Amino acid sequence: MQFVITFLMISLGVGIEVEPPVDFNRDIRPILSENCFYCHGQDANKRKADLRLDQKESAIKSGAIIPKESGKSELVKRIHSDKASELMPPPKSNRRLTAEQKKLLERWINQGAGYDAHWAFVAPKRPSIPPVKNKAWVRNPIDTFVLEKLEASGLTPSPEADKITLIKRLSIDLTGLPPTPREVDEFLADKNEKAYESLVDRLLASKHYGERMALGWLDAARYADSNGFQQDGDTWQWVWRDWVVRAFNDDLPFDQFTIWQLAGDLLPDATQDQKIATGFNRNHLLNGEGGAIPEEQRNVILFDRMDTTSTTWLGLTMACAQCHDHKYDPITQKDYYSLMDAFNRLPESGTPQFFSSRIRVAAPFIELPTEENKVQIAKFESMIKSAEEDARKVVDAAYEKWSSEIIGDAKKAMEKGVPDNVLKVLKKPEPERSDAEKKSLKTDLRKHFDEKVKAGLTGKDPAILKVETTKKQLNDYKGDKMPRVMVMSDSKPRETKILDRGEYLNPKEKVSFNTPGFLPGLPKDAPLNRMGLAQWLVSPEHPLTSRVQINRIWQHFFGIGLVKTSEDFGVQSEFPIHGKLLDWLAVEFREKGWRTKSIQKLILTSATYRQAGKVTAEQRSIDPENKLYSRSARFRMPSPLLRDWALASSGLIDLKIGGAPVYPYQPDGVWEALAITKERDFTYPASSGKDLYRRSLYTFWRRTVGPANMFDASNRQTCRVRQSTTSTPLHALTMLNDPTWVEAARMLAQETMKAHKDLDTRLADAFRKVVCRPPTIEESKILRRAYEKQEAIYKADPMGAKAFLSVGSAKRDESLDPSSHAGLSAVCLAIMNLDEAMTRE
Repeated sequence: MQFVITFLMISLGVGIEVEPPVDFNRDIRPILSENCFYCHGQDANKRKADLRLDQKESAIKSGAIIPKESGKSELVKRIHSDKASELMPPPKSNRRLTAEQKKLLERWINQGAGYDAHWAFVAPKRPSIPPVKNKAWVRNPIDTFVLEKLEASGLTPSPEADKITLIKRLSIDLTGLPPTPREVDEFLADKNEKAYESLVDRLLASKHYGERMALGWLDAARYADSNGFQQDGDTWQWVWRDWVVRAFNDDLPFDQFTIWQLAGDLLPDATQDQKIATGFNRNHLLNGEGGAIPEEQRNVILFDRMDTTSTTWLGLTMACAQCHDHKYDPITQKDYYSLMDAFNRLPESGTPQFFSSRIRVAAPFIELPTEENKVQIAKFESMIKSAEEDARKVVDAAYEKWSSEIIGDAKKAMEKGVPDNVLKVLKKPEPERSDAEKKSLKTDLRKHFDEKVKAGLTGKDPAILKVETTKKQLNDYKGDKMPRVMVMSDSKPRETKILDRGEYLNPKEKVSFNTPGFLPGLPKDAPLNRMGLAQWLVSPEHPLTSRVQINRIWQHFFGIGLVKTSEDFGVQSEFPIHGKLLDWLAVEFREKGWRTKSIQKLILTSATYRQAGKVTAEQRSIDPENKLYSRSARFRMPSPLLRDWALASSGLIDLKIGGAPVYPYQPDGVWEALAITKERDFTYPASSGKDLYRRSLYTFWRRTVGPANMFDASNRQTCRVRQSTTSTPLHALTMLNDPTWVEAARMLAQETMKAHKDLDTRLADAFRKVVCRPPTIEESKILRRAYEKQEAIYKADPMGAKAFLSVGSAKRDESLDPSSHAGLSAVCLAIMNLDEAMTRE
């Protein structure tokens, strides 16, 4: 009867509301993962009622779910129960399902309760390009996927940003340095249709591109210039940092970038660079404190390597499986320790080695003397050789005198304590001694002298002391000044065992290297070590690596990844609205040779990237978080870039590439809290000259006390692949008062005053160098009023002007009027603190 009624309604054109199909991964898994899997997931130790809702067979067999019959399903009864003892989730769990979530679960069951494998654990396949209406907007396939979602939501893309915004945006994203006014003018004047693409190519080819890209990778690698903990010994890992910059500049394919960092030392005839690359997994904390137990610390380091590698390449949070099966993702404890076996072959003790009061590194490492080191070492060796020649004369003379006294006097020789074998020969008359005895007498006597007598006779001689002193100076110099970058090695394989609750003193069953069971197996003939792990990560069948890397590339350019939770692609991750786009890019990236610059250029030349950032009321209503990419992302530059921007726009910046870290301005006593023993001096060794103005990438990063003027930065103690941006008064106070910004503002004002006579021209020039565009008429009036006000203040307070202009080491041009210079410096500082100046638009 129901069928007849339905047929008649369709025939008569009467509308029937058809429920859209429920997507398990999009609609249901997030509900179950958040509210049910903790007690009814794969972790057997926490599982309640022997019920698993993460597996269809178990859920149906238990009666919790009866496909197409929600009313008979125990799950539905429990989520609607009025009894606290039956209600699910339990009241004490502090979890509550919304009415909409309950309806979704019912619809899902009524539609058959279909389960699907988690999308991220299935290898991506290239989706077909979707049809769209506004084909004229599309510049490349990226735009079709974005436009499909926009059109479905009733939104239209934003217009293309103006050329000044585009060159500023690209400069921030690709080099982190402001374009010069001349570069802006040249781009504006270039009417060629390929002008934008040429700009992209130029910036991708810049030697500063690698520095910009390295910032995020250093966060992932928890890179720092010291070990952490109270001792916080310094290291030489900046050698690895410089390799990262070179690798990005050289566009080393990401599969090789992966293999080199995880297993470069295991490559046939590994080069020095390939070995240095493995420093990625030696950037961990090292605990050298007195109470540290080496084996315990070694296991802590192993756990850190697992967390860092899994987050960086797999986009998974595996740390849970250190102690028990993962509560949400299908990672068992055995999976965890089997994978960890790849790292459990390093000849490390768990604690650092003392090289100087400043330097503490742990073997294995590579010694990489610089040219300066070679010159200094050669000087020391020459001094030692000369001193040893002088000392040899002193020793020989002492020996001749000592030996002459005993060779003809056996009784005296006995008193001098010569060995019995020597005494036996001495007692014989010389004519009766054999040639062999004569020869051995000379050798044995000298040996006895060198070992037992020499120190007493010559130990305090200046020539001898000079040799010892110079050798110590050489050893001290090598220990404190010669780079030793920590790298990986498999020279000490160990048995790997599952640790009960992650406790190193409670090993259980032995495991061997293997990959997690829910992911594809190792490639054929892959070795069972770190090399096999690296090859597995970049194999075509792997579902995660290319997606995870593409997501982070997208995050770099749009502020948020296609998957918001960059660190977690597991079942608790946010379902990607643009999943097809992610898969298309992941396959494109892999199939086109893992070329980072190539895939970045594809993104940068898309219409999606080139949109203006202004938000309309409609966009704010329909797409407030810009998940559909109806406009460009707008976000504050990371603090290292804000510092670089100020230095560059003022002309102070030193753009030297690479080298040892430097020590720019920091608050007085910034490391004072570490100086609780006399073991080392923690006085901040402030740099001078050009080193004060190196890019932020090269600032010394003490792991216990990061640079005070780099807010919102990673603490570099653990892996971080997603930046968090906060806004507090401290940020504004830093940029208004830190010597870096105050000095930069002073030098920017000085340069504009020397270059221009007219005030408005000076103000416009300063504004343009920072913001990249000329000020509007109204803005010019505001800038002039601000200058006049500040100049009047400093005219009335000459000492205040002098104090303000004395901040920083850069020399002031004393020919400039102090009150005018101070007034313009204050305006320049205000310009640097404008929202537009700090923002990537």
